[in-house]
Amino acid sequence: MLSVVRVVLIVLIILSVWDFAKNILSSLTFLFFVIILAIFFAYLIEPLVQIIRAPFEERHRETLMPRPLAIAVAYILIFSVLGVSIASLAPRVSEQARQLALNVPVYTNSIQTWFRDVSTRFDRYRVPEQVQERLVQNAAALADGVSGQVSAVLFGLATYLPWFILVPILGFFFLKDANFFRLSFLRLFPSGRWRSRVESVIHDVNQTLAAYVRAQLISCLLIGTICTAGFYIIGIRYALLLGIVAGVLEFIPLLGPLTIAIVAVVFALLQAPWLAVYTVVFLGSLRVVHDYFTYPRIVRGGIHLHPLAIILSVLAGEQVAGIAGVFISIPVVALLTVLYKHALEHSGSRGLFVDLFEEKDISEAQNKEEAVEQRPV
Repeated sequence: MLSVVRVVLIVLIILSVWDFAKNILSSLTFLFFVIILAIFFAYLIEPLVQIIRAPFEERHRETLMPRPLAIAVAYILIFSVLGVSIASLAPRVSEQARQLALNVPVYTNSIQTWFRDVSTRFDRYRVPEQVQERLVQNAAALADGVSGQVSAVLFGLATYLPWFILVPILGFFFLKDANFFRLSFLRLFPSGRWRSRVESVIHDVNQTLAAYVRAQLISCLLIGTICTAGFYIIGIRYALLLGIVAGVLEFIPLLGPLTIAIVAVVFALLQAPWLAVYTVVFLGSLRVVHDYFTYPRIVRGGIHLHPLAIILSVLAGEQVAGIAGVFISIPVVALLTVLYKHALEHSGSRGLFVDLFEEKDISEAQNKEEAVEQRPV
């Protein structure tokens, strides 16, 4: 009886501790997201820091350009370019955003009118009037909620804006003390085979993350530029605004390109049906060329994942942690593949289940041999 009570108490303690830890982790989700963004930001800045220090290292004058000073110079260059770009693009983007906000009621009325026209055509199919009224009401509610959802998203981004100021601050320390963090982590393992293996894992993880982050940045700039030019050529309103949004959403795998495709096609359809057809052809051709030709050459030796693995990882990331999970799902899966590869190399195994099946086959062969030997002559 005492053993049963003890087991029940242990289970209750484990469940309570798990719920407590789960609540803490869920409340710190956005903080973890900011830290991951800071790590990605550090990977973006690292090549520029190396370029700044390279002339001094070639002349053995590293003391004239220490790493913290090179990081500060890189920050000044990057934020100066960003400031000039924002200052030059902000007036046009804000003007297009203002026009979009003013035209939202017009688009809402257009959508409602279209649904009413569709509902009137239901008479020939003898659809009950209650169903028609429900469809019109739902369409009106959906259209009226678009502007409210956009305002809510903008307000939410403004609320979290102070958190994003931490990204370059944390990124500075990640860049400055990267070697210190690496050595501190290596000292946790015994010298010899374990430490050399961990160092190899850190190197591969670093190469994988660097390739992914830089490939995503180049893809964002490339897709944003091409989409802006393409939308202008097609004649879609708010081309610059949609192009910038396309470049930003490109960093979110799968869902980002799908979202901008839906939005661009809807805006084109509100202007003219043939513009929507051109937009579908343009974006479809762009995805094929970029996903199968451009992006593999940008990422090169970085992440090699099957498209099905990318889709499943994105969906799983969204279920686990929402937008933050979508953002980090592919790097996490890529890191798991790196760890799996090193685990196989460290253990000398050829696969997770290969050794198990081989041991089973060997034991069956030995049993057969023993049975043959014990058989009477």
